[in-house]
Amino acid sequence: MIRFSKSARMLAVVAAAGLALSSCGSDNKSDNASSGSSGGSELCGKNLAFLGALTGDAGALGQNMVGGIELALKEYNDKHADCQIGLKKFDSQGSPDTAPGLATQIVNDDTIFGLIGPGFSGESLATGKTFFEAGLPSISPSATNVTITQQGWTTWHRVIGNDDAQGAADAQYLTDNGAAKVYVVDDGQDYSKGLAGKVTDTLGDAVVGTDQISVGQTDMSAVVTKVNAAKADAVFYGGYYTEAGLLAKALRQGGFKGTFMSGDGSEDPNFVKVAGAQAAEGAVLSAPAGPPPADFGATGLYATQSYDAANIFLAALDDGASTGEEINTFIGSYTADGVSGPIEFDENGDITQSKIYAYFVKNGELDVENPQAIS
Repeated sequence: MIRFSKSARMLAVVAAAGLALSSCGSDNKSDNASSGSSGGSELCGKNLAFLGALTGDAGALGQNMVGGIELALKEYNDKHADCQIGLKKFDSQGSPDTAPGLATQIVNDDTIFGLIGPGFSGESLATGKTFFEAGLPSISPSATNVTITQQGWTTWHRVIGNDDAQGAADAQYLTDNGAAKVYVVDDGQDYSKGLAGKVTDTLGDAVVGTDQISVGQTDMSAVVTKVNAAKADAVFYGGYYTEAGLLAKALRQGGFKGTFMSGDGSEDPNFVKVAGAQAAEGAVLSAPAGPPPADFGATGLYATQSYDAANIFLAALDDGASTGEEINTFIGSYTADGVSGPIEFDENGDITQSKIYAYFVKNGELDVENPQAIS
C-alpha cells in the first residue's frame, strides 16, 4: 500500500476506486452525496475489506456483518456492470492476537481502499495504530469499547453506540424493573470489561458482587454459588453468546430465579441454542441496534450497521473522493439516515446519536422483531 506523510489530522491512503452510490431498497441518503456521479472510476475492480470473526464462537456475528456488506455491494454492482467492487474477508475469530497479522496483510494490499471493521473491541485496540499509520479509513459496525476512539486514530470510526451508552441504559433498565441486588460478570475481554464496568459504575450500591470467567470456560458452578450466596435478584453478563448461554443455563440449574441480562455480544439466536429454551426464557439482551426494515435483504445483529458502513464508503467515492484522506474527510462530515438509524460522527469517530434496545427471549425464541427502546 502506498504510504503518505502525516497531516495535522490524518494520513492519506492509496487512491481509491470511485463508485456511484445507489441505495436500492433503502432510505439511506447522504447530505454529502451527489447522485448519478461516477466518482473515481480509475480504481474500479478494487475492494473493501472486512476484518472480524467469521468462524469460532463469535463467527455468527461476523457472518451477519458480511451479509450486510455484501448486500450493499450487490446493490451497487447490479447497477454498475462496468465498475465492480469486491470484498476481501479476513477471519480473525475475534482474537486480538490473530488480528494484527491480518491487519498487516490488509494495509499491504494495494487493492483495498477501505476497511469495514474490525468487528470486535479487542482486535480494534490491537490493530488501530496499524490502520491509522497506513492511513486506511475504517468504519466498525460493532466495536463498542469506549477507549478505542480515545487513541487519536483519526481514520477510525464506528456506526454504533459505545459501551458507555449501552451500559448506562442497561443499568437503568434493571433499576426500572425492580432489580435491587445485581451481580455483574464479564469474560475479561476489552468489550466485556467496558460494558460490565459501566453497568457496575452506574448501579453503584445495587451491585452485590462481581466476578470474571474466561472465554471457553464451561464450568460456571463457582459463579452460580457466588450469585446465590449474594442473594442477587439479577445477573448482568458482559461477554458473548456462548458463555452467556452457558452461564444462564447454569444459573437456572442452580436455582437462580431472577433476571438474566446481557449486552449486544449475546443478542443472537445462538444464545438460546446454547442455554436451552427453558433456561433462556425471560432473558433480556440489549443492543445499540434496532431491528432491520421488513424488506431488508440481510439478517442478524450488525447487518444494518455493516450495510450502512459500506454505503458510506460508496457515497464518499460517488462524491469524488479518490484518496484515503478525501474519503476520511468525507466520512467525518457524513450525515445520513441509515437503515441502522441516524448517522453523524463527532470529532473522535463516534456517532452522535445512539438508541439502545432490549430484546427478549419469549416462548423459547429470541424475539428480534419487537424490542423495547430503553434509551
